[in-house]
Amino acid sequence: MNQQILDLLQKQGAIDDKSRGIAEDLVSRGKTLEQALVGGKYVSDTDFAKAQAQVYGVPYMDLSEMEPNPEVLELIPKKTLKTYKAVPVEYTDGVLTVVLRNPQDYRAVEALEFLAGEREWKIKVATAPASQINKMVKSLSGLEAEIETSLEAARGKFEKEKEEEITGDGKIEDIIKGAPVSRMLSVIMRHAVEGGASDIHIEPVGNESRIRYRIDGVLRTSLTLPVYVHPALVSRVKVLANLKIDETRIPQDGRITQEINNKKIDFRISTLPVVDHEKVVMRILDTTAGAPTFEQLGFRKQYIEIMKEELKKPHGLFLITGPTGSGKSTTLFSGLNVLNSDGVNISTLEDPVEYYIEGVNQSQVRPEINYTFATGLRSLLRQDPNVIMVGEIRDRETAELAIHASLTGHLIFSTLHTNDVYGLVPRLLDMGVEPFLLAATMNIGVAQRLARKICPHCKEEEEITDETRDEIMQVLKGIPKKYLTDIDLNKKITFYHGKGCPKCGDIGYSGRTAVAEVFQFNDAAKKSIEKGFSRKVFKAEFEKQGMITLYEDLVLKAVEGVTTVEEVKRLAQETSESEDLDENGQPKEPHALDKAEPAESNKKKTGQ
Repeated sequence: MNQQILDLLQKQGAIDDKSRGIAEDLVSRGKTLEQALVGGKYVSDTDFAKAQAQVYGVPYMDLSEMEPNPEVLELIPKKTLKTYKAVPVEYTDGVLTVVLRNPQDYRAVEALEFLAGEREWKIKVATAPASQINKMVKSLSGLEAEIETSLEAARGKFEKEKEEEITGDGKIEDIIKGAPVSRMLSVIMRHAVEGGASDIHIEPVGNESRIRYRIDGVLRTSLTLPVYVHPALVSRVKVLANLKIDETRIPQDGRITQEINNKKIDFRISTLPVVDHEKVVMRILDTTAGAPTFEQLGFRKQYIEIMKEELKKPHGLFLITGPTGSGKSTTLFSGLNVLNSDGVNISTLEDPVEYYIEGVNQSQVRPEINYTFATGLRSLLRQDPNVIMVGEIRDRETAELAIHASLTGHLIFSTLHTNDVYGLVPRLLDMGVEPFLLAATMNIGVAQRLARKICPHCKEEEEITDETRDEIMQVLKGIPKKYLTDIDLNKKITFYHGKGCPKCGDIGYSGRTAVAEVFQFNDAAKKSIEKGFSRKVFKAEFEKQGMITLYEDLVLKAVEGVTTVEEVKRLAQETSESEDLDENGQPKEPHALDKAEPAESNKKKTGQ
């Protein structure tokens, strides 16, 4: 957006090439564009605010003659007004118009939406000159004493209730069922679901309680609250999850089910004692959402053909590997959806149940009563299943049961934690599985990660360094031609990134896509397993099958404009681990992309 504001100001004659160059240099050194232009006296704050409003598509307001409306100003706490330089100017028909110095300050917008959500308002953002906003904020001093009194009363209320919690009987329940804390948690949970978050983190940091959402695999701070609210907020979570409220010394796990926007949402709760307080993490599971297809997940058509071919086999192991949060379970459910029909009995053992599929018998393991993957698998084998999904193979007992089940005519789906498909066999052998049994049952291994996709609303071309481009070209030259049907290596490849917009919270990414490597265990691979698993033979067979590695698939996604070179660099280390050892197990030179400096355009964008 900075470039668009500069373009507009230059077009209007407000700045020339020289002043623009100076401003860009200051931005690259960490200054904001407003600090560079207005602080350097190249443009007035009025001209800057008008240009900002035009580029961001928000209203421009002149506050110079406007008198603050005390009733409207009281709708937003003083601390929020000062922290985010926000001025509420009008409230009509449930819509609160708020003037922001930076209309794309997503933290300010999220904080305002949080406050508005408690009262079912809507927020309309406008902008105005910084000097006018500062003057308006200072004029609030008349209300300062009253607002401070309210905050002190709230602080005193929580402190008093905390004392009662310690000295009285049953008082904590009365505290946490009170409307303020109840509404607060409700809005936090609803906002997370509406924002597409996978996790909510509620954690004490200094004198604040920080609320963070994990969106597209990356944590972002959404809100900060006074730390005196934190114990009551944690206790409210515990009550909803049926946890012990007075137990703060040990971790606890629980579950909350809420209906949000007509959807049944499961929140898996985990509490952890930290210094002086407790931290809460809530995993969000939309149980009404069906599992996506392989195509929707972003797998290559070549991979989809292979996986669907393997699904036709009557027995054997279909294994997915990758770190936590890489989409393994979702991929397994996509496979189950393909097989789900009247003539097939499908049963699952999960921890937790993430998707509900009609026609599939889904069971939640409960280790606390000794209902584990191993004990559950024994019981499932007496249920006449055709297909069994075991959430994860964690130990020798589960591994041996899964293998024996596949030997007796069952198709077994499961996951493991390894870096790549090369690690699947060694991991199972380390668990104590007999090589000849493993060789007889392995059908296919899939290793996967999730890469962030470029936001389609702000996608634009990006220039990258010559070193990075050369490295990408070297990778492309080693990829089989069947994957390069839409790529002309003789022409200069165009790369893209998201410049940031309100739709994506100004981060340039929206959603994620699967990055994977696939290996079919044919006769040559099975003989290698029986002989002790030679990495050299396995790698040769991988190349003979015409497969591509995780790293190569990731580079292709950037070349195809699905993700960015920046995302390739972020994931390069973990996705290329399988290639970082030679056939003798010795470390190789890291990829140039792992070491490459960000492109000049990225440096400016990130303020480096």
